[in-house]
Parts: sequence; C-alpha cells; structure tokens
Amino acid sequence: MKARAIVIVCDGLGVGTAPDAALFGDEGKKTLQHILRDGKPRLPNLTGLGLLHTMYAEAPAGLAVPAGAFGRLAEAAAGKDTTTGHWELMGLTLDVPFPLYPDGFPPEVVEPFERAIERKVLCNKAASGTTILEELGDEHVRTGRPILYTSGDSVFQIAAHEDVVPIDTLYAWCRAAREILKPPHQVGRVIARPFVGAKGKYQRTHRRKDFSVPPSGETLLDRAARHGLKVHALGKIEDIFCGRGIATAVHTVSNRDGIEKTIAAIRDRHDDFVFTNLVDFDTKYGHRNDVMGYAKCLEELDSFVPGMVAALLPGDLLMFSADHGGDPCDESTDHTREYVPMVAAGPGVMNGADIGTRKTFADLGATVAEHLGVPPLAGTSFLGAIRPAA
Repeated sequence: MKARAIVIVCDGLGVGTAPDAALFGDEGKKTLQHILRDGKPRLPNLTGLGLLHTMYAEAPAGLAVPAGAFGRLAEAAAGKDTTTGHWELMGLTLDVPFPLYPDGFPPEVVEPFERAIERKVLCNKAASGTTILEELGDEHVRTGRPILYTSGDSVFQIAAHEDVVPIDTLYAWCRAAREILKPPHQVGRVIARPFVGAKGKYQRTHRRKDFSVPPSGETLLDRAARHGLKVHALGKIEDIFCGRGIATAVHTVSNRDGIEKTIAAIRDRHDDFVFTNLVDFDTKYGHRNDVMGYAKCLEELDSFVPGMVAALLPGDLLMFSADHGGDPCDESTDHTREYVPMVAAGPGVMNGADIGTRKTFADLGATVAEHLGVPPLAGTSFLGAIRPAA
C-alpha cells in the first residue's frame, strides 16, 4: 500500500483571531466566521469533514461528530504573507519578516529598476490591484510606463497591459526586479500582473507569475525529493518554492481548475505528494472585501469534496489548510493574522479526531513527513492522533 499525501491550501482561509493578532493590527479578524455570518454559504461536505470544528478551541455540543479529523494551527513565523505561511507549512519558519512598504518603495529600489527597464514607473504606492487599473490603466496604455505598486503583503507588483508590454518582457522586468531586491529590500515576491481590456473594462489575466525569493533553508519538498519522492505542484506552489523539490508542476487559472486538476492527479497520477494552492479565495475575494464572492467560492470547493474523497486510495491522506487569513469584512484589503484550519480525510482517518490547537503550521509538514516516511524538519506530527497504526 503506497502512502500518498494530498495537501490543499485554501489561500487566505483563516478560522479565527490568532493570539498575537494585536501585534499585526488584526484583533477580531475571523475570516470563516464572518463569511458564515454575512455570506451564509451552504457547506454540507466541508462541514461533514470538520471545517466548522476548526473555529473553536473546544467544539460546541451542537456540532455533530465529523467524518474527518480537525484542528487549527497558529503561525509561529513573524509574518502573515503567502510565502511565509507556505514555507512554515513545509517546515521552514522565518524569525524575521519580509519587509513591507506601506509608503511605496524608496529611490534606492525604484531608480535601479527604472534604469533596468529603461523607462519610468507609475504609481509606486500601496494599492488595490483592481482599483489601480481603474486609476492608472489609461495612462499606462498611453505612455507604456508600468504600474508599480505593493500591498500589505511583502510584494513588488508590476502591472502592464498585454498589448502594450509583451508578457515575456513583463516577466523579464520581474526578473530584473528580483535581482535588485536584495537585503534589506528582499521582498517575499515580485509579481507580474498582466491585464487586458479597454478603458473602464480592464481585467487581470491568468498569466500572473510570482517570482519568489528562494527558500532560506531546507523545506519538506527538498527533503522529499532527496528521498526519491515525487512532488506534484498545482497552482502557484512552484512559484512560492522557486521550483525546489518539485518534480512536476501545473499552473492553474482558477480555483475550479485547481480542484479539478487535483482530483485528476489523485485518480490518474502516481505522485507521492500532491500540493495545491487555491488562490481565488485570497486574490478575488479576500483582497477585494467580497464576502458573497468568497462564500460562493467556498460552496464551489464544497461541491467537489465528495468526488475528491471518493478518489482516495488506501494509503492516501488528504488535508485542507491555509497560509494566513483574509477576512473580507476587514476595513483593509490586507491579509489577517489568524489561526488556519486543518481538516483531514482518507482511509483510516478517525471520525472526529481532534488535534486541538497547534503552535506552528510546521506540525502539518511534520505529519506529511511521517506519513511519507521522510524525517521531519520541524514541528510535531499529529499523524498518530488522526490515523493510529493498525
């Protein structure tokens, strides 16, 4: 019986205020709780596996015993961004956060970037990705100057119209920025943000690409590869880990595409570890404060859960989690410092197994490592609590 692990990161699906949320200005942020309150999604399948149980230190008596295992993870790293969260899930915890630029990037960053691309930039401030297209899209199309902006995350984002700046040129600009952004300005990600359309109707495209800083140490993906295991990455996982430890990768265009490709990988492929990021929760709804859109996105995932579980084979372990919060009811459009869920399913997973509140995301990676027979890097495995040895 081959042991396989499938981990699905629901990007931005927090499940309650983290103990240190006040340090990040995130007191009272509760992504899932607020979506349930205001969006009222129907989530029978995720609820049946234990998602609602992850919102509590102790589940209330009214919740039925779920058909999966559950718990919640607190972030140990000093940050609340995508890169930091994913790395910690895979056993690499950062003590120092990536730098943030709420007032825009300084001249020592912008000027060499402008020299590298041989033109001036527009904007250079923290902004919503969709709002900035409305504000500066026309000027960009007229001048050819790229739109440079950041957010509450550690990102250097470059937006350009695909008819004005060819996609390969935009990617080359991002690589140039990545070379320029060295400590102390080593942002977590440089992001290409291509868009199309005309005045008043600009839309970002799926050809977004993340140029992440390489992991600063070994991750579970590296270790799995060294032990001869095959990691199949879906969504932006390849970008987040700079391809390290990944045997095969597929970039996806939507949550639905990512979910369908995950199910296909479970059914048709023979990888040891399938690692998926579902980014729509964060980019389309959390960052845009779209509660109803977030609720519908959760319902979409919920509708695929039965097929996903049915595709599992003996020896498979499926886990849902997240990398940070993204409360759409927040007054800002930034990520939020929250607990993230852990919901597990698969043959042999005990109904109602409660792993409690864990002190680090790395416990998930340690569990995957034990399941796959790989020495863990950090964290404490909870595999024995959810699927005891026969």
